[in-house]
Amino acid sequence: MAIATAAFAAELVQPKQLIVDGSLPRAEAEARILAASNYDTFWNTGEEKFAMAALAPDFVDRTLPAGRAQGVQGPLAASKFVRAAIPDLTCEIEQMIVAGDRVVTHLHFRGHFTGRFNESQGKGEEIDFIATDIYRVANGRIAENWHIEDNLTLLRRLHQVEK
Repeated sequence: MAIATAAFAAELVQPKQLIVDGSLPRAEAEARILAASNYDTFWNTGEEKFAMAALAPDFVDRTLPAGRAQGVQGPLAASKFVRAAIPDLTCEIEQMIVAGDRVVTHLHFRGHFTGRFNESQGKGEEIDFIATDIYRVANGRIAENWHIEDNLTLLRRLHQVEK
């Protein structure tokens, strides 16, 4: 199914590979792609407007990291925290899979550790790690998210754990 939607507007991150369940009605597939693209663009830019466009008001993080607030405020605070250490953080969508009410995105993050993270000051170290998210989309917004990040690689580059 060829999808040409607002999800592929110039300012939104576009998936390198898009796989869409052909049995989904076109409007439903487009709404799910748009929600996921907005959220992934939030991670790429840090601009809250994209998260607000993507997340349902009652958004639930089903793999909530310790210390992170539940709901929309959680990812907003997490982005600010990470960007304090990695101001040039970018996020690419390696692949996006749309099936049923779910969207799976395989994300690739890159940047340079030039800020502070806990007690560590960056010296320009290269940051390169992956993450996979599973979004449940309802009414055109992400209602739930399950995610796993390669935190070991990230924390090593941020001098939080030994190599």
